[in-house]
Amino acid sequence: MEDICQQYQGVTGRKISFIILLALVLFGVSIIALSQGPSSVGFRESFAALFQDSGLAHGIIWKLRLPRIVMAIMVGCGLALAGTVFQAILRNPLASPYTLGIGWSAGFGAVMAIIFGAGLYNEYLIAGNAFFFALLSSFLILGIAKFKRSTPETMILAGIAIMFLFSSLSSLFQYMGTMEEVHEIVFWFFGSLSKVGWKEISMASVMILFPIPILLKWSWDFNLLAAGDESAKALGVNVDAIRMLGVVLASLVTAGAICFTGVIGFVGLVSPHITRMVIGGDHRFLLPASALVGAVLVLTADILGRALWAPQVIPIGIVTSFVGVPFFFYLLMKKTREYW
Repeated sequence: MEDICQQYQGVTGRKISFIILLALVLFGVSIIALSQGPSSVGFRESFAALFQDSGLAHGIIWKLRLPRIVMAIMVGCGLALAGTVFQAILRNPLASPYTLGIGWSAGFGAVMAIIFGAGLYNEYLIAGNAFFFALLSSFLILGIAKFKRSTPETMILAGIAIMFLFSSLSSLFQYMGTMEEVHEIVFWFFGSLSKVGWKEISMASVMILFPIPILLKWSWDFNLLAAGDESAKALGVNVDAIRMLGVVLASLVTAGAICFTGVIGFVGLVSPHITRMVIGGDHRFLLPASALVGAVLVLTADILGRALWAPQVIPIGIVTSFVGVPFFFYLLMKKTREYW
């Protein structure tokens, strides 16, 4: 028994060490991101401008670069956390905010705001409409699942149907739009952090941060769901309630993450898998570690987007797709469940 306790403490210690390491990596990447940009403000000047008003450099850091870094971290954490929750409650390694149609429904909301927004670009109207349709799609999934019993298979099929529905509607409205409107729609679907500020961060943080303590509290329930619904019910888990509320909270996090930034794909899919391959499937550690991995991925993608084709900035959604597609094919080719 003592040996088992020591082994458990050793495994737990390694998982905690991995989370601490991720936090340190995120801090280091944030410092690098602080000095990246089209302006000539370098590393030392950027770091000094954080703590003293040095004129132009202070404005660049506090109004442009720092909000971009904070939003990248929040978006990465939110999408990765949502992806982890979806994969847990649906017991499907390919579940994510986008494969369930939530990202596409948010995109349709943005398209409608651009097309019918009196011809004016209004980022708050676009964000609000994207948020509304993201939550609407989650309630559609829940309604279908409730009507046909809330099994993982039903919810996944409902999500796929909703994904194709809103994808088709978005294409239809793009076809009807003017050149300026289509350009704005395409830019939104690329995903970008270029238009975020402290006001957008404060609004998104409420939607992203509020559900996190609740989801972390359900870590043991997510672990028990991996053994199947019947086993989880036998151990006292209210499976239907966890599944329904989990979808709502994960959808809220997703909506908050993308309503101001547009579509940033694959983060919610690959981050949980990367983390699971390193520390296993215990959601007490998987949830916070996946969030940190997502933050590192998004922030690194933003640095690459600003550096690869300077002074032009490649939209972050394009960079994350280039990272996510090879990993997606890797999952398909590997076909292993050792870490799942």
